[in-house]
Amino acid sequence: QVQLVDSGGGLVQAGGSLRLSCAASTRTASSYIMGWFRQAPGKEREFVAAITWSGSSTRYTDSLKGRFTISRDNAKNTVYLQMNSLKPEDTAVYYCAAKGPPLTTTAERYTSWGQGTQVTVSS
Repeated sequence: QVQLVDSGGGLVQAGGSLRLSCAASTRTASSYIMGWFRQAPGKEREFVAAITWSGSSTRYTDSLKGRFTISRDNAKNTVYLQMNSLKPEDTAVYYCAAKGPPLTTTAERYTSWGQGTQVTVSS
């Protein structure tokens, strides 16, 4: 397993942007599938985005396409989630996660998780 540390959350007004970061503890993390999930109060954890080790393949939940972008920098063992045009309904704790191939949107398949970072979008 790889240790993950999420950061970059905060309070932002609707329409604003945030970039979340997830730092991995080991260089071997570059071979992992990396994903972002979120959990709002009273709701189940939901898939946001995922990226393959090479960055050549990404997947997003349909409702977030065009506003959120996942990327990774394997030299820095870091994955990012750029969030634009934020809405109050994006308010949640965001978690990064890692697993071996193949890419999946199923949270239960991910073996390593960050501690989460709170994103709050005010109207």
